[in-house]
Formats: sequence, structure tokens, C-alpha cells
Amino acid sequence: MTTIRQRKGGKVPEGDEDQPSEEKNVKSERKILYDHTGGKLWNILSLTVGGIVAISLGLLTSVYVATLHENDLWFSNIKEVEREISFRTECGLYYSYYKQMIQAASIQQGLHGLVYDNKTESVRTINILERMNVYQEVFLSILYRILPIQQYLEPVYFYIYTLFGLQAVYVIALYVTSWLLSGTWLSGLLAACWYITNRIDTTRVEFTIPLRENWALPFFAIQIAAITYLFRSHLQPAQERLTLLAVFVATFLFSLTWQFNQFMMLIQALALFILDCFDILPTAKVMWLYVIQISGLLLVCALQFFNSMILGSLLISFNTSILIARTIQKNLKKGSLLNRLGKLILHALLVSSLTLLVNKFIKKILNLESDEHIFKFLKAKFGFGATRDFDANLYLCEEAFGLLPLNTFSRLSDTLLFYVYIFILFPMTITAVIVALRNLSCSNQAQEKLEECTISLKPDAAYNLIHTVLFGCLALSTMRMKYLWTSHMCVFASFGLCSTEVWRLILKCVHLYTSQRTQMIKYLIPIITLLYIVYKFWPGIMDELLELREFYDPDTVELMNWIKSNTPNTAVFAGSMQLLAGVKLCTGRTLTNHPHYEDKHLRERTKQIYQIYAKRSPEDVYRILRSFSTDYVILEDSICYERRHSRGCRLRDLLDIANGHIMDGLGENEPDLKPSLYPRFCEEIKKNLPSYTIHFTRVFQNKTFHVYKLAKHK
Repeated sequence: MTTIRQRKGGKVPEGDEDQPSEEKNVKSERKILYDHTGGKLWNILSLTVGGIVAISLGLLTSVYVATLHENDLWFSNIKEVEREISFRTECGLYYSYYKQMIQAASIQQGLHGLVYDNKTESVRTINILERMNVYQEVFLSILYRILPIQQYLEPVYFYIYTLFGLQAVYVIALYVTSWLLSGTWLSGLLAACWYITNRIDTTRVEFTIPLRENWALPFFAIQIAAITYLFRSHLQPAQERLTLLAVFVATFLFSLTWQFNQFMMLIQALALFILDCFDILPTAKVMWLYVIQISGLLLVCALQFFNSMILGSLLISFNTSILIARTIQKNLKKGSLLNRLGKLILHALLVSSLTLLVNKFIKKILNLESDEHIFKFLKAKFGFGATRDFDANLYLCEEAFGLLPLNTFSRLSDTLLFYVYIFILFPMTITAVIVALRNLSCSNQAQEKLEECTISLKPDAAYNLIHTVLFGCLALSTMRMKYLWTSHMCVFASFGLCSTEVWRLILKCVHLYTSQRTQMIKYLIPIITLLYIVYKFWPGIMDELLELREFYDPDTVELMNWIKSNTPNTAVFAGSMQLLAGVKLCTGRTLTNHPHYEDKHLRERTKQIYQIYAKRSPEDVYRILRSFSTDYVILEDSICYERRHSRGCRLRDLLDIANGHIMDGLGENEPDLKPSLYPRFCEEIKKNLPSYTIHFTRVFQNKTFHVYKLAKHK
């Protein structure tokens, strides 16, 4: 039916009718353009300020640790021999190769001396570039020789300033990782401040400068930052390729500079494996990371003249096994929850079995035994039977390889770091478990539904979560590895404190969530924390920078000067590993043994040399020492009469147990240990009995050291 209605108004011309709509569209477009331009300018400003703060904090950290080193030793004022003695134990050994390259007639002769070295281990020619991770010393020495800086900078300063400069890189990498995770550079600022104020537990660079970890950890931090960026969503193909290249370069440099790289990356590979199994990370990117780890390690292996310890590493076996298993099992992420759990268990068993088989096969072919002491140590440490193995017990009795002391947590708590870390770790761990279970149960649904399941935990945050958990377990079990955990703890805690997602989760749990409240808290709490840190620790840092000390070790200085002045350049010295590293650096004399322990022949040789502190006859000790062409033996009272360790962990006790002898002092002994037929060599030789003086003549003595020259019987 047709009806008639009242007119609403006269006819409007078409142009006039469209005009309000067009004006509205123009205003809307202008607003969008203004918001876009304003947002872009704000991002540029934030990026610029954040970058300047990152570089400034890195440089300040570098200057800070350099100043502490100078103040502690008065490094600029002490003699060259004292500077070299300050590089103790294995640090001195590594620095000696830098010094050797600097003093060589040419770069070619320096490299030849490293490849055909016959002074590090007597009666044996070894390839230093194969055995040890000293390419950084080689690179630095070449750089020093070709740069026009010899007149302005001593070689030792070029070396230590490079290490202190790497600390700047380290702090910047930690800063960037935290910034990437949280989206605000305030998080990076907090991470850097925590790293500095917890210096005792985050680094030891100022007193162990040449240690391999001080070279390696900055590159490891760069790698973690690059992996964090890689796991961001919506990366362009070019961005992804550049990030993978950055990961590869950082992985390669990390592997090149530290002999324990394979064990750290094995933990990293395990983290990737766990997250991939629960569909929290994109599989394609995880596969790329496995390949990068293998490629980086194989490239290092080639540079180290195909070092068999690298080829036989668990990392190569593990990653290869994963790639093989993924080829065999292509439908891991399909099926019901129970079905998929069964597949994952089968997958884990397959990977574990393949890893052991591949590793055993490689070691059988290569006849590899270089790393057996590590597995003996781990077996004894975790209670899989007591051991009398000398090498394993040597590690077990060292404090650095013991459990993480409880006072570490009290120090970390003073800066609020540990409290914040636990506060963030707990809800994120629960979230990760929930997300993993949801991912498994969502596996058969549409892709958009799957994305909805995983959105509550971003891949980059998930990786850093499992990274900090696994490296935390490593640190708790082995104190020396705490520096891998505590630095990342600074990153993780600062990210959580500045993260919108974390605060949204926490506030929703207590029914206090609003968008405005979340934004306010994510900035307010970190700022209050920073103010607390500055207020509490700034005065202490200033006092620390004003505290002046001086290097003082007259007995060792006297010993080194005597060796240089009174022994031929070709003389061979025996003694403790730690002292002999200094002997090589300060005097250039040939050694019988040294602290770089990753070689089976060297470990056996060291045990034999250490019979000078056991209960052995003078004839036995003389025969052992002469078998290594020893000319002089150095005995240390601090070892012979050691009190630092408890009974059962003193070096002389470890030797007695390994030799089947009863230990000195009050206490229990195992029933099958027997009394020795001879007194302790290092004590009895000082009595100058004829049975000893026929083989050994004392030629030097001070309050700490006794040097004996060996007779050369026909």
C-alpha cells in the first residue's frame, strides 16, 4: 500500500548535501595524519634518547670497572713484572700468548710460534690455536702492531682497555634486550643500573681481565638480544634475514672466545626445544637457530684446526638429532591433547636416544677423551656414586664449582633485584604453563583460534623466561656460572617491572585492572625503584671509587726476577698449574704443565707432576720429573701446608686418596686406604737428607717458595 508522509524539508542541492560529509572526512584525515606524524616523531625522539642513554651507561660502566682496577692495584705505577703477576692462574697463560705475538719478529713468526709451540708443555709440540681459545689475543696483537699507537699506549693497556670496552658492549646489549621486551627504554635503564649495583655478582672483569668469559659474555648478550628481536611478530623478510645474520655472527664470536661455549649453547638449544614442543615459538625460526648454532660451532672447529672436542660436543649431537627427528615426525602438532602429549614424549625420547648414539659414534671414531673429566665431575657432583678420580675431585673441592652460596641472594635482595625477579618470575611461569596446555588443546582448531590461545605470552618473552629458568638452575648448581644468570636476571626483572602485559596480568588477577592504572604503574614503580637504587648505592659507589690500594706480592716478584736472572732461557720448570702460568708470562721459560685443563694428556701429566706434594720416594719423584725434562721444580708452602680447604679437599689429600694412601690429620679414612711407605715429599726434601740431595739441590728460597734444581744423572 502506498502512503504519503510529510516532507522534512526542501530539496537540498547535491553539492551542498555532500559538503558536511566531505568536511568531516577532511578533518578525520587531518587528525589521522597528525596522530601518525606525532606518533612517528615521538618514536624517533624516544629511540634517540634511549640510544643515547644506552651508550652513556655502557661507557660509564667501562670507565667504572677500569677505575676500580686501577684503584685496586695502582696498575699505572707498578712494575711490568707486577702487572703480569696480577694476571693470575689461567689469565696469565692467555695473556702470555698476546705478549708472545707482540714480541715476535713478525706476525708470521708469531703465528708459527703458536701453531708449533714447544714451550707450553715440555717434550711436546702443541698447536695453541687448536687447543685454546686465543684468537682474540692473536687479533688484538695484530691490531696493536698495525695501528700507529705504540708510542702512546703500552700493549698491556691496549689489552685491558679492550676488555673494559667490551663491558660497555655487554651493558648496551642487556639494555637493548630489556627495551625490546618491554617496549620502553626505562626498562633498559633499570637493567643497566641493576647490573652495575650488583657488580660483585654480575661480573668479575676488574680482577680477572683475560678470563675467557669476559671476552665471550658480551657476545652472548648480543646474541640473546638478536634472538629476542627475531621472535617478534610481523618482521619483514629483510629484517628477519639481517637478524639471523646478527645471531650467527654473535654465536660465532661467542663460540670462538670461550671453550665452554658448547655447554652454554646446549642449554640454549634445550630452551628452544622445550618451547617449540609446546608450540610457543615459531618452528621455522627455531630450526634456523639450531642450524646457526651448528654452523657457528663448525666454523670455530675449522679455525681451531678441527678440534676434536668441538666435533664431539653434545650440542652438535643434540641439534643434529632434533633436525633428524623433526624430519621423521612431521605431524607433532596435530591431534587431541592426550594424543599430542604422547607424540611429544615419544619425540623427546627419540631426540635423547639419537643424541647419545650420535655423540657416542663421533667420540668412538675420533677416539675423543678430552671432556671426560667434565662428565666425571658432573656424575660425582649430582650424587651418582663417590669417586676417587683426581681430576673430578679437584673440581668438586673448588668453591667456584660448588653450589651457589646463600649470601648471594641477600646481596641481590639489597638492590631489590631478587625480590622483583621472583615477583615477575612466578606469574610468568604460571602463564607459560597455562599457555603451553592451551596450545596443545588448541592444536586442531583454526589458525586464528590458535593465535588467540598463544597471545597471552609473546614468543620473545617466553624465550627469555625459559632462558632465565635454565641458566638459574645452572647457577644454583655451579657458582662459577652465576654470571650467566645474574646479568640476565637484571634484564628479566626490569622487563617485567616495565611490561604492560605483565602488569595487566597481575592487576586482572586481583581485579584492579584498568588501562590507565596499568600505564601509570608500569612507569611509576620502575622510577621509584631507580630512585631507591640511586639513593642507597650512589654514596657507596663514590666511596669505592675513592678507595686506593696497591699490588703487593714481594715473594712472587722475587721468584720471577730470580728465574729471569739465574736460569737459562731453555730451562724447564715444574710446579703448580697456577704458578707456572705466571712463570711462562713473566719469564718465558718452558713449562711441564699449565691451567688449561681440557686435554687428557695434560691432566695425566699434571697428576704426575703433583706427586711432589704426595707421599712418594725421592727416586720416584725424580724419575717422574725427569721424564718431562724438568730442570727446576718450585714447591709452595701454601700447598704443602694448605689450610684453605678442609680435610679431604686439600691437594695433598686428593693425591693421597688417588694413590691409595691414608690422609694426614685427625679424621676418618676409607677402610681400604693404606699408610704410605714414604713421608710427604714436599716436607721431607727440606731436611736435606742424602737420599734427597743426591737428586735435588735447593737454589732459591723465600717465605713462600722453594726452588730445587734437578741433578742430571747419566
